[in-house]
Amino acid sequence: MNTTRRFARRLTHLALATALAATGLPLAWAGTVSGPLAQAVAKGKDIFAHDTFGGGRGMTCQSCHTAGGTTAGTTPSGAKIPSLSNAAAIFPRYAHGQLVTLEDQVRRCVAGALGGKPPAYDSQQMRDLVAYMTSLSQGKPINMGGKPQ
Repeated sequence: MNTTRRFARRLTHLALATALAATGLPLAWAGTVSGPLAQAVAKGKDIFAHDTFGGGRGMTCQSCHTAGGTTAGTTPSGAKIPSLSNAAAIFPRYAHGQLVTLEDQVRRCVAGALGGKPPAYDSQQMRDLVAYMTSLSQGKPINMGGKPQ
């Protein structure tokens, strides 16, 4: 790769990191992904922080999952919930008599807590959200069926 392309790539990464830092959400994955994957993570992070999914409650994922999902949060009813720091590492899991994927859980949260219209399983919105949540699990050991941290 020539010097100009390397400089342009670094400049793009810096611009992306600066834009994401402006959202106030953590950059746990910064520097570990690039290109289209970094763009998907950034879009997912934006969806997580700002999208109400048409919900009448006007809430976003970050309304309950504080600090971009990196710290424990609280549901609208006041129940404590764990962080999402290992969410991608513990799914799929078996719960309530059925196999549950990370996408299933996203849809349940959007429909239940947010009162919104869940993203379709095969939608770009779902893929971006899953990319963001997976970035939070970067470096965590796979522990399917494990406990949230």
